[in-house]
Amino acid sequence: MGVIRVDSASRPQPRPLLGPAFGPTAGDRAEWLLVLLHGLGADGADLIGLAPYFGEMVPVLRVMAPDGPEPCDMAPFGRQWFSLQDREGTAMYAGVERARADIDPFIDRALADLGLGDERLILGGFSQGAMTALHVGLRRARSPAAIVAFSGALIGRNRLEDEMTCHPPVLIVHGEADEVVPANAAVEAERTLLADGIDVMAHVLPGLGHGIDERGLDLVHKFLQRLGIAR
Repeated sequence: MGVIRVDSASRPQPRPLLGPAFGPTAGDRAEWLLVLLHGLGADGADLIGLAPYFGEMVPVLRVMAPDGPEPCDMAPFGRQWFSLQDREGTAMYAGVERARADIDPFIDRALADLGLGDERLILGGFSQGAMTALHVGLRRARSPAAIVAFSGALIGRNRLEDEMTCHPPVLIVHGEADEVVPANAAVEAERTLLADGIDVMAHVLPGLGHGIDERGLDLVHKFLQRLGIAR
């Protein structure tokens, strides 16, 4: 039985998203947009520090790292895209769907402001942000150029075939020693995406915990080079 689709008129009102931005490093006009979604208990400042590395890969890149719309409910600081206090599948799915109602309009506005289309969008994230990036990116009305997911997971895997609206290439990078999101989440995500016809590359890095290292950034560079985005 297919998933019952909710009419767009009944979707919750988007909450405004703010956060740091960087670039482009070459000239004033951006030709690509990278939106980075942070992990639970962090904020956009946590990932914007990576922007210069991405700017070296793609000098005409604008990087935006919005803060999650909610205060983190599991720590006295930071933000979240949705609550993780209840990790049952239905609750997780409802949470990431609520986040999609915020992120889609943010992306639409950012692309419009830059005069770019979705074919110039790279959507990335770390941990909860990676979960959110995968969920949002595979359900955009028009396909992004790519999705990059660090240390995340694929929420609602059994729903994806019915709900997926586009097939962007996906890079998954995960630490073998991840103590927060087990590395098996990367394997399960890769299996599901391949079965649903997605061009996906998944890498589990030995010795890496819940984080991003130089090996992961190098994999992103090679991935974007393969797509003709990075130099």
